[in-house]
Amino acid sequence: MALFKNKKKDQPNENSSPDSLSTLLAQLRKSNDYVQSSATNQQTDVHFSIEYFSTLVNNDIIAEDILPPLLQGNFYTLSDCLNIIPTGQVFITSNLREIEEKLLSGNVLIRIKGEEKTVALLPAPAEVGRNIDQLDIEYTVEGPKAAFVESIDQNINLIRTRIPLKELVSEELTVGTYTRTRIAILYIDGLTNIENVDTMRQRINEINIDQITDSHFIEETISGNHNSPFPQLISTENPVKVASDLIEGKVAVIVNGSPFVLLGPTTFISYFVSYEDYLNNWILSTFIRILRIFGVTFSIFATPLYVAILTYHPEIVPKDLMAPLISSRETVPFPPIMEALFLELSIELLREAGARLPTKIGQTIGIVGGIVLGTAVVEAGLTSNVLLIFVSLGALAAFTTPVYKITSTIRIIRFPFLLFAQLWGLLGMVYCFIFFLAHLIQLNSLGRPFMEPIYPFRFNDIKDSFMKVQFASRYKRPGYLQTQKPIRFQANDAKPKRDIDE
Repeated sequence: MALFKNKKKDQPNENSSPDSLSTLLAQLRKSNDYVQSSATNQQTDVHFSIEYFSTLVNNDIIAEDILPPLLQGNFYTLSDCLNIIPTGQVFITSNLREIEEKLLSGNVLIRIKGEEKTVALLPAPAEVGRNIDQLDIEYTVEGPKAAFVESIDQNINLIRTRIPLKELVSEELTVGTYTRTRIAILYIDGLTNIENVDTMRQRINEINIDQITDSHFIEETISGNHNSPFPQLISTENPVKVASDLIEGKVAVIVNGSPFVLLGPTTFISYFVSYEDYLNNWILSTFIRILRIFGVTFSIFATPLYVAILTYHPEIVPKDLMAPLISSRETVPFPPIMEALFLELSIELLREAGARLPTKIGQTIGIVGGIVLGTAVVEAGLTSNVLLIFVSLGALAAFTTPVYKITSTIRIIRFPFLLFAQLWGLLGMVYCFIFFLAHLIQLNSLGRPFMEPIYPFRFNDIKDSFMKVQFASRYKRPGYLQTQKPIRFQANDAKPKRDIDE
């Protein structure tokens, strides 16, 4: 009869020679979740041992697929395991680096007496994760609702089910000195510009930091300008958007442990485009996009304009509006810049507090706090009710963008405009606008122009930027991507066909 027993982790294997493999295994055995067990084959009397991390492997696979063949199968060497173990994925090696990586990724190590320097590794990873949930940040009224999760394999599955092509390539890299995070680069071979893929691959390979725990670490380290407040890669939780952009010719980056996927190259106008736009009529989608752009413009310039006009240019205010404006400020003891900063910072504090608190409490604090604070501030005479309206509308307008990261940027750049408006009025706002415009023009995303199709101007890309034209007119892929197949379909094939009786 074979005996199967667990050995204590603090007692090294007496039969193992003091080589580098023993040193590696001794280091691993310091962990309480590392299991070392030994047994004897019932037919050949071969003594073997198995070792694994109990928190990383699936015990059912070990009990049903690995142990029975080892205990009852006919084998004498590690090579024989290739034939008796049904998984068919036995990996035999003596490379210490590979052994360490395999064990830490959910493999089971098998050693046989007499082959101390060589081991067999069998994959038995435990599936630890959560079920696919609905979109949270990028919620859409129409269209698919599935969202990415923290598992890289599940996320790739969500994309492959939407693009069932052999040309869809997934290249896997490992980044992070300590975390050794799995990263996948996805693109469509024969369609995506290989320069964009090479640029993405090179920048990720050059990352040399200790930890990568989320996709935003990748975004920060591979961006062309690390000092820019503008994001240079799109982060999304929507698998349909990723699939659509891959077909457009973009490159996707999936990071294990992150429910957000990075897309690039991208442009500034892409942050105002929602996937739901493509599910609506082109007239409605164009109106919504223009509304978003207007909302962001209002959010940035509303409060600075209030400060600039009241400080330097009161003659601009119409006579009918001057009386209510003066009456609203007659009890305010501060200059316009002080009351504007007070309200803007108060809004930011409420927004940050609502985001950090639990969901139900945060919503209550945001609503009640905003109403109570706004009413109390106006009644106390610390600010005018006109400015309160501007600040509130500006805060709401900032959230019209479908990509959350650009919303944070809009919140930040309002303050430089406020400062320049206080220093030089409308001229200061023009100076600040020119500064940000010049900064946006020199930005790039994976080497591609960030302000395309404005600079450089491309008429074809205008059709799906500020506006969305009819589907038949969008037969070309975006020019800035420089794809290998610039034509998506023949324009005549997408035109509506006449009825027989016409």
